[in-house]
Amino acid sequence: LWPVYRMGLGARLGDGSQWLSWIHIQDMVAILMRALETPGVEGIFNATAPQPVTQRHFHRALASAVHRPAPWVAPAPLLRLGLGELSGLLLGGQRVYPRRLEDQGFTFRFPSLEEALDDLSNAS
Repeated sequence: LWPVYRMGLGARLGDGSQWLSWIHIQDMVAILMRALETPGVEGIFNATAPQPVTQRHFHRALASAVHRPAPWVAPAPLLRLGLGELSGLLLGGQRVYPRRLEDQGFTFRFPSLEEALDDLSNAS
């Protein structure tokens, strides 16, 4: 989404109230490395940052990180018309937490969206 937002074309999806779980690539790699290198780590883990956000928050934060306005909205009825059942992937939300990772002492380098976007904006 970074290039889309840099061109000023990012859009809020529907009313933006749906929850969005996300993760910084460096945290994802650290989780995978931990799973490969730590004996006894098995089972299912939610590989997502500990602070999910609404799609509205994500939209505004990403637009701000690339210094672009965020006026665009993709209305839910238009998404449903164009994407049919697939629109549920964009308009439905999931508020997922990495409880097992946290319980086992995993520390996220980028727990908040703003920290992750700040790191990505400094890298580009």
